[in-house]
Amino acid sequence: MKVLVIGSGGREHAIVDALAKSSKVSKIYCAPGNAGIGLQAENVPIKDTDVEALLKFALDNGVDLTVVGPEAALAAGIVDSFRAAGLKIFGHSSSATRIESSKEFAKELMQKYGIPTAGYRSFDDFDAAVSYVSSRPYPAVIKYDGLAAGKGVVIAKNHDEAVAALSDMLLDESFGKGRVVVEDYLEGPEFSFLCFVEGDKVYPMPLSQDHKRAFDGDKGPNTGGMGAYTGLPFISEEDREFAYREIMCKAAAAMQKEGCPLSGVLYGGLMKTADGIKVIEFNARFGDPETEVVLPLLESDISDIFMAVAEGRPVPEIHWKDALTLGVVMASKGYPGKYEKGCPIEGLDGVDAKVYHMGTAFRDGRLVTSGGRVLMLVAEGKDLNVARKKVYGEIEKVACDNLFYRKDIAHCALDD
Repeated sequence: MKVLVIGSGGREHAIVDALAKSSKVSKIYCAPGNAGIGLQAENVPIKDTDVEALLKFALDNGVDLTVVGPEAALAAGIVDSFRAAGLKIFGHSSSATRIESSKEFAKELMQKYGIPTAGYRSFDDFDAAVSYVSSRPYPAVIKYDGLAAGKGVVIAKNHDEAVAALSDMLLDESFGKGRVVVEDYLEGPEFSFLCFVEGDKVYPMPLSQDHKRAFDGDKGPNTGGMGAYTGLPFISEEDREFAYREIMCKAAAAMQKEGCPLSGVLYGGLMKTADGIKVIEFNARFGDPETEVVLPLLESDISDIFMAVAEGRPVPEIHWKDALTLGVVMASKGYPGKYEKGCPIEGLDGVDAKVYHMGTAFRDGRLVTSGGRVLMLVAEGKDLNVARKKVYGEIEKVACDNLFYRKDIAHCALDD
């Protein structure tokens, strides 16, 4: 089987790595890929949202299955175009992707079908939004109603922060013209629940937790994620079952009833509050960096899962390793703000852990940084202490003057 993976980050590297284990996969392409992905697949220099060029490549090269990583490609309608051309593709239609691409759509869906989430109001008028936020207690959660690469959420602690966020989103249109959703603030530990979904059939993956803040102690600006781990001691089996039945399965059934069935991965960004588990957000694809700690635990052939979903049939029984994983992101100094590119990276040959490339390139035969998040090292262990000790030991072997990383990944699980 020839497989085309769409995307260029650590998530896509984890998908390529999982596909590389399959005896049924003879060739993997990745568009556009990165330096690390290029060691396991053939990189194709096509942008992930250039649907026309990707479709032509798939047809010209006899691609049997395409797997979509990024939300932007899904929102651009890549799945609709590939299906119309008779090609098999793992990912949601553009109408189903609205569960991520429109916060308002997702909130309306949850309200209609009784899926637990925070109360909210939507606005496209700046003055009306300011008036509403001023009339309610702080903090207020302000979200841009659209795709914003994980950066369209502000937790405003006071009036000035709220006005600044609303001005940025509605007047300055930093993420494009659109609306905002103002939500009630919830408190509690967050966690990620990824599931393979085909119609109303939902197949759970191991739970994980992502660390969004740039610095130790969950301080600093929000990022795309600085590390993740599996095995969450604060989530009981009862919690997990509730999240599966009352949130993930309900959402899949709701989308089917609305005429836009899911066909790919549904990501639940969930929070365990004093009033029970509630949805913070839904994403319509694999999370990043959660994918990098979840997929190494998969024992089944991932190509069988992808193909079953792409063909609209039940997924074969899925088997997972009885182990835990912990992964740490190495990012360019300055990220998520301005940062330098082109800094040499050495020492990866001696690393005894999974190394997923997120933002790397080869320049004059040398591996260099090419993004904000650069590498993610993932270790496996019988418990989190073993995995944590191993991954931090291996990180010390990576030589690059321009990288930083958090030293407290999984502190919620290990420090309490």
